[in-house]
Amino acid sequence: MMISQLFILSSKGDHLIYKDYRGEAGSDVVNIFYEKVTALTGDQPPVVMSHKDLHFVHIRQGGLYWVATTTADSSPFTITEFLNRLSALVKDYCGSLSEKAVQMNFALIHELLDEVLDYGYIQTTSSDILKNFIQTEAVSSRPFSLFDLSNVGLFGAETQQSKVAPSSAATRPIQSSRDQGGKSEIFVDVIERMSVVIGSNGVLMKADIEGEIRVKCYMPSCSEIRIGLNEEFSVGKSQLRGYGAAVRVDECSFHQTVQLDEFDSHRILRLCPSQGEQTVMQYQLSDDLPSAPPFRLFPTIERDSAGRLLMYLKLRCDLPPKSTAINVSASIPVPKGSVSLSQELSSPDQSADLKLQSRAVVWQIPRCSGGTQLSALFKLEVPGLSSASMLEVGPVGLSFELPKLTATGLQIRFLRLSPIHPSTSQRWVRYVTHSDSYVIRI
Repeated sequence: MMISQLFILSSKGDHLIYKDYRGEAGSDVVNIFYEKVTALTGDQPPVVMSHKDLHFVHIRQGGLYWVATTTADSSPFTITEFLNRLSALVKDYCGSLSEKAVQMNFALIHELLDEVLDYGYIQTTSSDILKNFIQTEAVSSRPFSLFDLSNVGLFGAETQQSKVAPSSAATRPIQSSRDQGGKSEIFVDVIERMSVVIGSNGVLMKADIEGEIRVKCYMPSCSEIRIGLNEEFSVGKSQLRGYGAAVRVDECSFHQTVQLDEFDSHRILRLCPSQGEQTVMQYQLSDDLPSAPPFRLFPTIERDSAGRLLMYLKLRCDLPPKSTAINVSASIPVPKGSVSLSQELSSPDQSADLKLQSRAVVWQIPRCSGGTQLSALFKLEVPGLSSASMLEVGPVGLSFELPKLTATGLQIRFLRLSPIHPSTSQRWVRYVTHSDSYVIRI
């Protein structure tokens, strides 16, 4: 499989990185690609596009276009997988994926590309191999400091409830571990995405959860780590385990480096992680939620005497009292022709706007604690408002983030290094649940 050219573009089409490996096409193909991808309608342009005898294969990561061109009869699946691995590699070496990070690490990324591809042929995307050849140091837009981890304790190897590191804690280059006096660190993220549909009568119609365990390693040398999951963790319809509340998923899969000889008996994952980030386990739960949905909405839609559309919304957060949802956003579709919005919100930190282009009212809530109820009254000026146009209201789409919480109840029971490292080694864990699609019908 041969790659002719590889380039990275910003969302506005700015040329960030360009490498021509075979001289089979001119540099104008960059502009040709951007014209083709922006001329298409819809949010998901095709991964593979063609121009004469040249084929474009691209992905979007970090708000950037990662594009490879080829004139050969190459597998688009292989090139797509390569681009995904390349973007992960750049993230490992630069600390984050953004237009600014790519611009600041222009020399480092070119050095990576020189090692990863030779005359268009893929050599390796392994950070363990590349660390012996990459000499350029990453430039970080925000230097990492352990002082950023204030009020965050060390992850206890034997504790059930681990401490949680902030989301920015692991966004630093893997090369930075070279300059930290032999200090080794492991970051473990348990990330879940929730898809929910709630009917207008309040009945839960759909509930799916997709989750993964990610490990980001800053270990200067390879060490085996052992990750212990809940003893009550069960897969499929198998017999429930342990004595606590059941933690069940329908199916799960593991990274090829994970040793599973202790998984069936003790729910322990063993692996020797390479430097950088990798997903060690993925799991899925369909048509089931172990607990109540995190949000319920109680809407009242009517027309006042002045002919305005009134929407009175009560949003109840059904999380445990000590849990909090952040970055909550409710998008409420409204009738065509809506021209203005007035509002009454239950707290001053909330905000709401009428988005005329998307024809929706967007209600922003920075923070919402478990067991609380928020309310909003929206008054919309809609010329010629009729009973038929009032039916255009809804359904409501919610987006949110639940830190320190997993919807399935999956927990890291312990995290051990073998052989045991000195006290300078640190281990961090983070739990977070995101809304993938959370729809409430009105």
